[in-house]
Amino acid sequence: MRGRGWPGRERVGKHTPGAVPSAPRQVQAAREPAAQGPAQVPAVAAAPVEAADAPAAADAPVAADPRPAAGRDAPAPAAGAPSPALQRIREALREPQPQPDPGPAVPADGEDTPIGAAAAAAVRVLNPHGADDFPTPARTRVITVANQKGGVGKTTSTVNLAAALALHGATVLVIDLDPQGNASTGLGVQHHSGVPSIYDALIDQTPLTELVQPAPGLPGLTCVPATIDLAGAEIELVSVVARESRLKRAIDGYLAGAGAGSSAAVDYVLVDCPPSLGLLTVNALVATSEVLIPIQCEYYALEGLGQLLKNVDLVRAHLNPALHVSTILLTMYDARTRLADQVAEEVRSHFGQTVLTASIPRSVRVSEAPGYGQSVVTYDPGSRGAIAYVDAAREIAERGAGAGP
Repeated sequence: MRGRGWPGRERVGKHTPGAVPSAPRQVQAAREPAAQGPAQVPAVAAAPVEAADAPAAADAPVAADPRPAAGRDAPAPAAGAPSPALQRIREALREPQPQPDPGPAVPADGEDTPIGAAAAAAVRVLNPHGADDFPTPARTRVITVANQKGGVGKTTSTVNLAAALALHGATVLVIDLDPQGNASTGLGVQHHSGVPSIYDALIDQTPLTELVQPAPGLPGLTCVPATIDLAGAEIELVSVVARESRLKRAIDGYLAGAGAGSSAAVDYVLVDCPPSLGLLTVNALVATSEVLIPIQCEYYALEGLGQLLKNVDLVRAHLNPALHVSTILLTMYDARTRLADQVAEEVRSHFGQTVLTASIPRSVRVSEAPGYGQSVVTYDPGSRGAIAYVDAAREIAERGAGAGP
């Protein structure tokens, strides 16, 4: 019977008549008579049937032992002793390892790292050793911070400029003329009802020496607080003679007692005005020779600027010939928007050198500081807002813009 395998070969199946299936060679060798010699003992691990045609195991080459001769002859390690491989690992760990190159040495001041740069900026802002004092004016400069639009940064600028000047060697007096008393809060000065305040100076002509309070943590900075009583001062001043010059007489009397050369000499007087053009603001314009106008970098802030400039002209013409706009400070500047750039460019093109080069950016730290009764200069001296206010204060001091006669 021909199978379907290779051509020309016969395949005998188990069902083919007369065909006897061939047994494996191991079985046939076992059936041979003993006279033919000793029987071949089959291998312990019998190979599969398909591997029966493979050459005998005795004819196969023996694999060489990969271990060196010394290793083969070495005695086995004692029980509990570490293996040679483990011993080699331990010896390698005990060997001194090469140290990586530390690279160039870091400067002692550490300003090459972000933390070091922030720490160096904070030291420059706080000026603990007086190595970065600003130049002081030859005579006291009395500056009114005014803008009838609210929310442009009048109080914030007054507090932080005063703190920056005080930290850099100047003696500063802040007069809070806003009934809300936010400048007093920002300086950590008590201004609740019943505290002697600027109201007593305007209505009862109390000397400022009895009203001044030192600002905590800021040597050289004092403040005359404002209380809620100041809200009714404009109505009470209507029938008073020379009502628009009450604040001027109070400041002149205080500066006369703190003359130049004395320990209480004052370099700067900053007056924080309310967001209006009422009698309190007029008192501030009459009492001072310089006006600092904070302008928010938005178009709404520019709309009221024209009316403020008209009032400054009226006061100059009738009450205070020495009054002039000496400084304009751009606040809440957001460099990410084109609007801020457009407003800043328009203000600089109109007012020229009156606008400070430094501008105050929007900063969360500036808004957080009053909640702790501090200025941003002391709350977070390394922040962008603190550095910007110090730069603005430095520019005011160095430029001596519009110093009083």
